[in-house]
Amino acid sequence: MSNSTKKRNTKPKKPDLLNPDEWVDKHGDYLFSLALSQLRNHADAENVVQETFLSALQSHANFLGKSNERTWLTGILKYKIIDCIRNSYNEVPITCVQEDAEKEINSFFAKDNHHKKQPSDWPAQAHELIENQEFREVLRDCMGNLTRSAYDAFHLREINNLKSDEVCKILNISKGNFWVLLHRARLRLQKCLEINWFD
Repeated sequence: MSNSTKKRNTKPKKPDLLNPDEWVDKHGDYLFSLALSQLRNHADAENVVQETFLSALQSHANFLGKSNERTWLTGILKYKIIDCIRNSYNEVPITCVQEDAEKEINSFFAKDNHHKKQPSDWPAQAHELIENQEFREVLRDCMGNLTRSAYDAFHLREINNLKSDEVCKILNISKGNFWVLLHRARLRLQKCLEINWFD
């Protein structure tokens, strides 16, 4: 048998994974913290992390090693979080109250659709701000003040980069309701950041 034939018949060595018994110790706190920051519910965060480990255990033989173990587990967690959000909205559909949304939006704008108070100039580029630990903490606190539906709409669209159609399906809402929620979230975040960061 020639050397070239031997090379073709040699399967690439599968990457070594940590023993699944070690996943909780090595990655549990990180995954839980990530899940809690997105779901804002302790029990839901615990459940999606457990489901992530279970799913990983069932499919770890298929792990190809194209990413490290934590990245692989985080990818599984991302889908479990989206499923959790989807299931919660399938159980109780959002009823977006248009009148309340209009009142809140009107508090930011005059009748001519211009801002009642112009937003402050941002002293840095967005990518520079997001690298600032203090800014990230203020942003996280501001996001924590959003209603659950506005938070989920903003997070899925702007943080997870899902398309608006996908977000509407996950939240079980119309496109109109989605845009109202997203607009409200952006306005509230703008106001909160103006008060707690830019001023």
